[in-house]
Amino acid sequence: MAWARLASRSRLRPAASAAGRSRHASTPAPPPPPSPPTTRTVPAATSAPPLRRLLLLPRHRFADATPSASTAWLLGARWRQGHGRRCFASAAYPAQATPGEASELVDVPLAQTGEGIAECELLRWFVAEGDQVDEFQPLCEVQSDKATIEITSRFKGKVHKIHFVPGDIVKVGETLLKMVVGDSQIVSPDNIVPSAGKDGRVLKEDVLNYAVSKGVCKQQSLASEGNIGQVELLEEGKALLDEDFYEDKKILLRGYQRSMVKSMSLAAKVPHFHYLEEINCDSLVQLKTTFQNENKDQTIKHTFLPFLIKSLSMALSKYPMLNSSFIEETNEVVFKGPHNIGVAMATTHGLVVPNIKKVQSLSILEITKELARLHEMASQNRLSAADIEGGTITLSNIGAIGGKFGSPLLNLPEVAIIALGRIQKLPRFDDDENVYPSSIINVTVGADHRVVDGATVARFCNEWKSLVEKPELLLLHMR
Repeated sequence: MAWARLASRSRLRPAASAAGRSRHASTPAPPPPPSPPTTRTVPAATSAPPLRRLLLLPRHRFADATPSASTAWLLGARWRQGHGRRCFASAAYPAQATPGEASELVDVPLAQTGEGIAECELLRWFVAEGDQVDEFQPLCEVQSDKATIEITSRFKGKVHKIHFVPGDIVKVGETLLKMVVGDSQIVSPDNIVPSAGKDGRVLKEDVLNYAVSKGVCKQQSLASEGNIGQVELLEEGKALLDEDFYEDKKILLRGYQRSMVKSMSLAAKVPHFHYLEEINCDSLVQLKTTFQNENKDQTIKHTFLPFLIKSLSMALSKYPMLNSSFIEETNEVVFKGPHNIGVAMATTHGLVVPNIKKVQSLSILEITKELARLHEMASQNRLSAADIEGGTITLSNIGAIGGKFGSPLLNLPEVAIIALGRIQKLPRFDDDENVYPSSIINVTVGADHRVVDGATVARFCNEWKSLVEKPELLLLHMR
């Protein structure tokens, strides 16, 4: 074969010039080598193209690779005829990672976000499949029964697969996403498992979920699902033709609403009693007007609630039983040191009760600022676990929305809760039996009758009432 290639090359060599032939005419040509007895005669190829080198790729880079439809790398080799020559084209799997380029496909689970938390609702993703992620970079935002939490990455790598979409309920320990961790960031095809579709079919929700995970479209707001009872009137009295409009619908309670189910179910098992009192707020109205007139900071808005909170803390110092918690298993009452007064807030995401920490050490102005911060965080669904945990007594200001009275249920393990009605102008009699208009607020104290008796609540309310009706008395106890 070596001789045959040499003969073919000699036949394909271009003819020499006339001068070259005359210069070598006297030199005898060397005799041709003898033909091997077993070699067949090679036919003349006057039009064959010149011989070209073939690039031989090392075989060991493909030896262990196996084709897989779920990867973007395809192994293929083909001969292609074009432009008068043959060339070798190939696309190969990436090389097996060397020890210095080791990579790993790791699961990122939902970690324990707080004591007693078993599951969370996924609110939104900050990353998409294919994104590069740094260590401690936020991955997603989840909401537990107690707070909204950002989940950060423990690794530096690449997002490989996202398993949940916004609105899904994720149990603690379930895998949120898979990440490729390592220098090469190459995953073996054996580690790639295609996700299942129902009965092998791709459904509409599969496409929508994939689009959401990729950031192509946004998940429909879950708050809008709660408005299914609202009817949108049609123009010109047109009839409703959509049959789906009359169908029953089911919605899954999420976030704070799920927390309310649990807490109120527990509270319903506790024997309550309620104590109703009315408080004259004439002096409080004047004080609030003075605060607002002297206010130089336009970002601060003075309301009645901070003063009610401060005066409540003063009354709790005298009656600490109302600032306690009950441990049913051991029949123990824990008298709480700080006055962490919770304020129930109605948001589009449900009812939430953040608390103002250590009210006994705060001024009315500091309470006003902290209350405004908690309102802002609650409206944006950004309250932290620290904002919600540790409450010792709760105020429910239903009067801000409407209503005169309420009979609130306990926010366990607290032993007392107070509902505030709206302040309203009502006729009252003075000492001379003359009628005059007065600003009256109704307060209802709900208490755990296992540890708190009615007499204690009545004395507590009398103390609180005197501080509200005569705010100058607060100066005697201010520190």
